[in-house]
Amino acid sequence: MTAARARISAVGSSSSVILAILCLGVFSTALDQTVVVAALPSVMLDLEIPLTDLDRASWIVTGYLVSYTVAMPLAGRLSDVYGRVRMFQAALLLFAIGSFLVAIAPTFEWVVLARVLQAFGGGATVPIGLAMAVGAVGPEKRGIALGLVAASAEAGSVLGPLYGGAIIELAGWRWIFWLDIPQSFILIALLAILPNRASADSRMDYLGALALGAALTVLTIALSQRSIFSRESLAPYYLLTLGIVLVIALIAVERRAVQPLLASFLYRSKAFLSSNMAQFLVGIALIISLVAVPLMAATVMEKPAWESALHLVRLTAVIPVGAVIGGYILRWTGVRSVCTVGLVFIGVGLLFMSTWETQVDQLRLTLPLVTAGLGFGLVIPPIGVSALSAAPSHYWGAAASLVTASRMVGMALGLAALSAWGIERFYSLTAHVTVGETFEETEAPLIEAGVTVFQNLFAIAGVLALVAILPALLMEIEEVEETEGLGPRPGAAFV
Repeated sequence: MTAARARISAVGSSSSVILAILCLGVFSTALDQTVVVAALPSVMLDLEIPLTDLDRASWIVTGYLVSYTVAMPLAGRLSDVYGRVRMFQAALLLFAIGSFLVAIAPTFEWVVLARVLQAFGGGATVPIGLAMAVGAVGPEKRGIALGLVAASAEAGSVLGPLYGGAIIELAGWRWIFWLDIPQSFILIALLAILPNRASADSRMDYLGALALGAALTVLTIALSQRSIFSRESLAPYYLLTLGIVLVIALIAVERRAVQPLLASFLYRSKAFLSSNMAQFLVGIALIISLVAVPLMAATVMEKPAWESALHLVRLTAVIPVGAVIGGYILRWTGVRSVCTVGLVFIGVGLLFMSTWETQVDQLRLTLPLVTAGLGFGLVIPPIGVSALSAAPSHYWGAAASLVTASRMVGMALGLAALSAWGIERFYSLTAHVTVGETFEETEAPLIEAGVTVFQNLFAIAGVLALVAILPALLMEIEEVEETEGLGPRPGAAFV
């Protein structure tokens, strides 16, 4: 081996270098999860989409969410089979191609399809990055490794709107996506210094991947529909029925597969099942928080847009901090205690938010937001460590992808509930309101009803977070025997 190759090998085996590259990659793709919040008005204006077509324009967000969710389990298992470094590079390449297509998009339909492609690449980086992080370090440091990767992803989501807004002001919305391309290729080049380790004995379950992708797509679209709660249309119920049929078909396919995508040992694992259930409930509470906090500020509190955004930043900015703290203290405590404390923080913070009125002093505003944000960060490492402990190293990618997808599905359901149930609740509270001559006769009852709806939403989210303590108490770190000579080796098993 030459001196140069020896240096590359030394760098490739360095856990800190590996984690730094992973954090950069996940951060870069996470920016685009929320960057559309800032870009959507400019996109609609540029492509001449009227405000009356806002429901159609929302597919820029919904399409990304669906593709992002579906990509996770497929890419996770592919990385187990063909090597995580190469699949991470492939995901970044797909993300760059999708970004290029968005940047040159001439029509709205083009933007939606390009965002779907971009999301597939972006979603793939998350489970692969988590699996690589777990394999890059020893068992005692897995919590902090997952915490750092998760913190990078959360930081990208937090900064997305600010980053997008700055680029739009300086150069226009298309440059958000032009800049994704060099970022992706720089990361692909950095990953090239790491060795790829494919598994000759592992096989990809393509039929199961097709069935799972179809089931997840249909179920996520169904759960994203507002009418699933408002009952304005039967379409989501038809989609749910089709989704259940596809799940049954998936189970039949997986029972016949030699190396199934949804390995049966995962669903016999108390650690894996409890982690996914807790993650699902956290996803519902998280999306309600992310949407309701700025919406309440902008409507019933009558705050300007910038101040509404600052309300949310008080919550989101501390999520990465909580993720790092949770991962760091995990080595001395345990997955149950860290996750339970995080869920208590979330629940208490949201229940305090449920007492907000139109006027809230800064302490009552900030303290619950910071508390809930820390809680959302604290739960990330223990849930990830518990879920991945249920799988041998050659199934880490699949396990990481499934537990991450649980959060995304929970967020889809929570968003549908927020938009449908919240509106129905508002209408029921204002059914008696008639147009009067004074503010007190007309607007005051409407504002009061709006406050009640937001209080109810925060209370529901807080209760769900506290309910998640029940599955969290069943979480544990399982000792799984490695098979086929694929035991984990720090700094090597990640590939």
